[in-house]
Amino acid sequence: MSTSEFWRGRRVFLTGHTGFKGAWLALWLARMGARVTGYALPAPTSPSLYELAGIERHLEQSVTGDINDAARLAGAMAAAEPEIVFHLAAQPLVKESYRQPAATFATNVMGTVNLLEAVRATPSVRATLVVTTDKCYLNREWVWGYRETDPLGGHDPYSASKAAAEIVAASYRASFFDADVALVTARAGNVIGGGDFAPDRLLPDVIRAIEHNATLEIRYPDAVRPWQFVLEPLRGYLDLAQRAYAREAGMDDAWNFGPSETGARSVRDVVQRFVEVCAQQRPAAVRFGATQPHEHEANLLRLDISKARAQLGWHPSLSFDETLELTADWYRAWLARADLKAFTERQLERYLDTVSAFRI
Repeated sequence: MSTSEFWRGRRVFLTGHTGFKGAWLALWLARMGARVTGYALPAPTSPSLYELAGIERHLEQSVTGDINDAARLAGAMAAAEPEIVFHLAAQPLVKESYRQPAATFATNVMGTVNLLEAVRATPSVRATLVVTTDKCYLNREWVWGYRETDPLGGHDPYSASKAAAEIVAASYRASFFDADVALVTARAGNVIGGGDFAPDRLLPDVIRAIEHNATLEIRYPDAVRPWQFVLEPLRGYLDLAQRAYAREAGMDDAWNFGPSETGARSVRDVVQRFVEVCAQQRPAAVRFGATQPHEHEANLLRLDISKARAQLGWHPSLSFDETLELTADWYRAWLARADLKAFTERQLERYLDTVSAFRI
């Protein structure tokens, strides 16, 4: 498990820190005493976790920049002199990738190239972690979880762009990074948690329906996804980056971070349970629509996390119900106009207490 002793004073460069996962990771790193430089466009949504939780106050520096701007990215990284780089900046939405395929490929593929070129030019870097997705696999609509050795693919532009980013990372690992620099990639399942306000995402859409007393139509209610609380894969990223920095054998590779078998649930199950937990005072009307996905969206997706479990000692610490309860707690606090700075920090502490108890 990652330790505060390791991260205290460690110089970290984090792309995408204004996004949902990036903001949570920035908060966690800062809590452990890391000196974090963030590089990202302004927060992609309003409201955003980045603004509501006051993430910027925890950073050493926040640089506004696009990963497609190679010169600015390289300059920001050189100035920060990081020891560890986390690359989370991306175009992360499947539906948006259909609307803007060229921009999606530019950001997710060439943005990764730009990031790795900046790493090559920054001698202080010892470890780099590139985040992709569980959707990078060639989806065969089978019941088994995908392993890191399974073929990459992707019908929609988002999935294909992330598969391409994996290939880019593998190429740079083999071609340019020597024994002094580790390059790892992380493939996480469907991440949920407080502070996600992105359009066309399941639980944010439910929350908007609750907020506005609207009826929400759910597409593809029978699609199965590996749902997990946002801090679960982030714990994996931190563990992996720490081990990669230490140059432990076998780390330079791709890694899956997903839920246990019981965390792979249908969209219908997730929505019904979430509405039960979250909307007790302000019920949402939900209408389930088409049962078959279109636009080549996967119907069945699971991850095999055996490798992370065996080699990193990482495994999920939360049940499916606990994941939904933590997520619902955060959004209830938001709907109640609570102090989200304090609440978000308390939820991180609550999760860390759970992890500690789970390991005893």
